[in-house]
Amino acid sequence: MKSKIIINKNFTVGKIDDRLYGSFVEHIGRVVYNGIYDPEHETADDMGFRQDVLEAVKELDIPIVRYPGGNYLSAYNWEDGIGDKAQRPTKLDLAWRSIETNEVGIDEFQEWAKRAGTSVMMAVNMGTRGADEARECVEYCNSDTPTYWADKRRKNGFEKPFGIKTWCLGNEMGGLGQICRKTPDEYGRLAVDCAKVMKLVDPSIELILCGSSHRGMPRFGEWELTVLNYAYELVDYLSIHQYYGSDDNIADFFAKPCDMDDYIKSVLAMCDSIKAYKKSGKRIMLSFDEWNIFGKGLVAEPKAVEKAPHLFECEYTFADALVIGMMMMTLQNNCDRVKIACLAQLVNAIAPIMTENGGGLWRQTIFYPFKLMSKNGRGEAMKTAIYCDTYSTSKHSDIPYLASSVIHNDQKREIVIFAVNRSLDEDMELDATIEDFGEYRLVEHIRIYSDDLNATNSINDEKIHPEAVDPNRATVLKKHSWNMLRYKY
Repeated sequence: MKSKIIINKNFTVGKIDDRLYGSFVEHIGRVVYNGIYDPEHETADDMGFRQDVLEAVKELDIPIVRYPGGNYLSAYNWEDGIGDKAQRPTKLDLAWRSIETNEVGIDEFQEWAKRAGTSVMMAVNMGTRGADEARECVEYCNSDTPTYWADKRRKNGFEKPFGIKTWCLGNEMGGLGQICRKTPDEYGRLAVDCAKVMKLVDPSIELILCGSSHRGMPRFGEWELTVLNYAYELVDYLSIHQYYGSDDNIADFFAKPCDMDDYIKSVLAMCDSIKAYKKSGKRIMLSFDEWNIFGKGLVAEPKAVEKAPHLFECEYTFADALVIGMMMMTLQNNCDRVKIACLAQLVNAIAPIMTENGGGLWRQTIFYPFKLMSKNGRGEAMKTAIYCDTYSTSKHSDIPYLASSVIHNDQKREIVIFAVNRSLDEDMELDATIEDFGEYRLVEHIRIYSDDLNATNSINDEKIHPEAVDPNRATVLKKHSWNMLRYKY
């Protein structure tokens, strides 16, 4: 099979915001407790954070992490997680029917973020709470005024403000299972109230408005148009979420990133229709702040009410790694409007990193395409012309066998092609034509490949990992493989 990709220096999509490679830490299952935090673990630091997890997180080079939810957010009192741990209440988490000890709250998490080399995307509860609690949280986190909540932060040992700049106005507030879910009008009005008072406390913050919890929601479209009509001039981003199951026919599964691309463009059309309707000079961007695949063996209901249950834990296959890579390409290829994205979650629950309670950790199959694309996908995304064969299934038509994105990094003087050969049977010859960059040469070819699409990693056996390919050989993309081709000019 032959394919061709043409890259011209004069044709770009846009600059990639580093936050496109973000992630998500929610108080769900073992993400926080026995995930990032385990004071009894042999690698625990002075604040109880697992240093082996911190080192694995640093490998991913994540610039922002959304916190603390998720569905958990809609019944969460942020004040429960500040100050003296001995005085913090133990509560029932209504979202996941778990015991929440509040040993970790914003005090601890903002410090974990610093140690992980990342920043915090904070979310405020718009389920059981409202504008008062939202503006007080902003004051606690960001104000240096001689006022109650800023003074409370200082008394808790944090003289300097946390400086959190990106804030979510709730989570999936139209979701069918959301605590205190809202109609579009109810949420739109509440979002306006919260946005106004939060920005009065700190005018420099960015705000993210909730879209539908996913594309299949009964009120998808109506929700977006209504809430944007209320809050368009007060917010900076609209949130979108999408998870895909991995139990489809494999050819259909490999086509899911095309569905993701269509979803992005559909929501952008709604954003721009409200822009036109309001005669606004403002352009809303997207925050794709939950995206992932539900892998093998996922358990979504706790067996008992306990602290840190094994919840939403799953095994990721090699096929999942290929689709995660293609979903990241979709985000890169829409970087002119998708400025933030968060792989959900970071540790243990639908996550690239898995831990044993009191033991070691391992990197799931999806860890590696994310890591390589995060580290090598900074710069400008390029518009390309692609020529290759296509295939169709009962669900999808005209799916190109070659999935790709191209990133130009001017400072490094390099062009990186990320590519997946979707074919289940044939290797693919790739002809890359790079125009107006002068002389160039392929200096690195990294491949992730297995004959077994169902192969998984475990703590004792890492079957799926990157391997180097001789860049002096003809460029061949093996059947169902993920590839990174790095050119210098």
